[in-house]
Amino acid sequence: MKLSLFSVSYAGYWGQHLLQLPAFIAKAAELGYDAVMLAGKRPHLSPLDVDPDRIASLKAALEEHNVTCEVIAAYTDLSPGAAVEVPHLEMEIAYVESLARIAAELGASVVRVFTAYEADGLSPYAIWNGVVRSLQEMCDRAARCGVTIAVQNHHDVGVHTDALLELLGDVDRPNCRLGFDAWSPALRGEDLYEAARKMAPHAAITTNADYVRLPRHRLNQAVVNYERVEPDLVRAVKFGEGFIDYEAFFRGLKEGGFDGVANYEMCTQIRGGGGAENLDAFAAHYVKWMRNNVLG
Repeated sequence: MKLSLFSVSYAGYWGQHLLQLPAFIAKAAELGYDAVMLAGKRPHLSPLDVDPDRIASLKAALEEHNVTCEVIAAYTDLSPGAAVEVPHLEMEIAYVESLARIAAELGASVVRVFTAYEADGLSPYAIWNGVVRSLQEMCDRAARCGVTIAVQNHHDVGVHTDALLELLGDVDRPNCRLGFDAWSPALRGEDLYEAARKMAPHAAITTNADYVRLPRHRLNQAVVNYERVEPDLVRAVKFGEGFIDYEAFFRGLKEGGFDGVANYEMCTQIRGGGGAENLDAFAAHYVKWMRNNVLG
């Protein structure tokens, strides 16, 4: 497996320390990563801001720090959209196609995508079929760039392991693979080892973070007692310190034959805050944990 740091970790979205991409690439190398995964939106790698000079500067930074760019992350929602007259899915497809072109220029072989959120009043079958058609066209267009589309188990459609495998079969494109993560099945109570072993042959990447569950309660004054509130609050902690059984997850991935990219992300507020020193400590800890527990 190749260890990769996701630039969303230093993008400032949750008030954390912001690094622009050249500085982020240098940081990834400093912390011991082999590769980077770049967020395909501002402030990092929006297609609106990419020109030949930007590509040249990023390639120079990657070469200078001996780091590869393996993945570009698209942020998609393939639901039909609220306004029928707006070509929402066409815009999503065009966005992913533009990222595939950028990926090819940077030497990345994968564009990560999401499926769709379910929406009230819309048939789950209609949303599913729209996701399939959109992914098929994304894959066909990305194939012209030599790029694979990796579908992450993140959004509602296809989020369960069995459903995601069914979706992959419906898309039926050789360059459609999976971005299979542990946090999603762990939160929903799936067996991580079995899920990882089943999906490993289809996975191009995995993106990792660890969390603790913080139970919530609300005071009921009428009975002078607390009521349990669902769901739990979830908070990011250092890798290996949360409730997710990553040893079982990676054992399943390895036994299933996975040898792709293992990304680390800090994509929410983390324990200790978003200062540069804390972010660096979290990211460095992942490299150490993976080398001690997975890579040998």
